[in-house]
Amino acid sequence: MKFDFDRPIDRAASDSRKWNRYAGRDVLPLWIADMDFAAPTAVIDALRARVEHGVFGYGYETRGLKEATVEYVARRYGWTIEESWVVWLPGLVCGLNVAAAATGEADDEVLCATPVYPPFMSAPTNQRRRTVTAPMALRGGRWELDFDALTRAVTPRTKQFFLCSPHNPVGRAFSRAELEQVAAFCIRHNLVLVSDEIHCDLVLDDIAHVPIARLSPEVAARTITLMAPSKTYNVPGLGCSFAIIPDAKLRAGFTRAAQGIVPDVNVLGYIACEAAMRHGEPWRQELLAYLRGNRDLIEQTVTRGALPGITMTHVEATYLAWLNIEQLQLTNAYAFFEQHGLGFSEGAPFGAAKDTHVRLNFGCTRATLTEALARLQRALAAR
Repeated sequence: MKFDFDRPIDRAASDSRKWNRYAGRDVLPLWIADMDFAAPTAVIDALRARVEHGVFGYGYETRGLKEATVEYVARRYGWTIEESWVVWLPGLVCGLNVAAAATGEADDEVLCATPVYPPFMSAPTNQRRRTVTAPMALRGGRWELDFDALTRAVTPRTKQFFLCSPHNPVGRAFSRAELEQVAAFCIRHNLVLVSDEIHCDLVLDDIAHVPIARLSPEVAARTITLMAPSKTYNVPGLGCSFAIIPDAKLRAGFTRAAQGIVPDVNVLGYIACEAAMRHGEPWRQELLAYLRGNRDLIEQTVTRGALPGITMTHVEATYLAWLNIEQLQLTNAYAFFEQHGLGFSEGAPFGAAKDTHVRLNFGCTRATLTEALARLQRALAAR
């Protein structure tokens, strides 16, 4: 490998939110979704050049960034978009909140399927909408959207459907057929479709990611697609993401909802985004290979019975493992694992029943993950 993902980087001595949660404690942080790897060399070099310029006034998306974004989406997904469709944002969570505010009115409903990334449920309520959830179905060891449950949840006040594709936390990379079902569901119920596709470049299996708006002009006309370089190229702290909104009226509503509230993107975020899109592919390919190795290590450890009472489904995408711990019958799972040096994400904020699931971030060095699994085995043996 050209890039060394095994190289340990001391983040505990930095401004890392992930690592400083457990400052002074022997707890491995496996929670918030950022990785412990240095960003691609091309990104670092571009940032260094911009910093050496020395002036950091107000910025904007340059012609080069606009062109790089259109080219990237076309190259990676075969999706032809126009520069005017892209609305730049300082973060994807910000995009979810703006999207919730952009359609309907107070007390209208936003539907999503759980478990899911917690801001899917908090963004609508932040914007005086109501969050309505429907559970996903676990069928044959695979998480799927339950369209019967979703249909039962729809009311006359349901205005939007929030989709997470690829899915956080269950690690699904939805097939084209599944996405066509989502699209048909939204068309049938006249819903605006907000598709969080921030993990689209982190598909680990041989499955092509399909932006749902690419399915047809009819689907594109009701879709707000949210993307960012942050998860793939590990630059979330630089605050750069974007919405792709083909429909002019929907885009105007989105822009209006953001006006005067949403700040500009960090100038360094723009630089990192363009560099990643233009030059990050060799690094991304090696990252995917490394993440597959980490995923396989976790899945093999579970499969061979080394973690009794813990099960998981196959992770097709993302660097997040959704561990089912229900059989352990813990009364405070988060505290139990923390006592044994493991800082997972609790399952309840994702919409899971309390103490039934935890999320493990395996975007870390193999050595860190190996130690985490050893600690987990010792924790289970000590029960």
